[in-house]
Amino acid sequence: MDELDRAIINDLQGGFPISEHPFAEVAARFNIAEQELIARIASLLENKVLSRFGPMYHAERMGGSLSLAAMKIPAEDFERVVGIVNAMPEVAHNYARDHILSMWFVLATETPQAHAEALKRIERETGYAVYDMPKIKEYFVGLQLKA
Repeated sequence: MDELDRAIINDLQGGFPISEHPFAEVAARFNIAEQELIARIASLLENKVLSRFGPMYHAERMGGSLSLAAMKIPAEDFERVVGIVNAMPEVAHNYARDHILSMWFVLATETPQAHAEALKRIERETGYAVYDMPKIKEYFVGLQLKA
């Protein structure tokens, strides 16, 4: 990753324009062509520097469901379960924790029913209970990770 990639990552964490040509607007800020910006983002995703590039939606306001979930996974089975959980498109932000609940992730679905089904599927495929913690109150942290 070069300095321009770092600058792009740091800049885009603060927002992305909503316009007819958003990539062109961002590219102009860096004095590069729109296609170069798109290629750089694609390369960062392909090389796993970025795990995701896209908007964040308020799932509940759109009729969806969102929660934080945790699982108690023995160390010797952790990688197997990570593979199962991370393969689900409804899962984001999966973390290992040094805690009895050793795996934490965000589960987001288009409907509350899909949420319940995803939880059951994780439990069935992994063999472990999922502790689902729906959001009670929302806080805006504004987390940005400097590249």
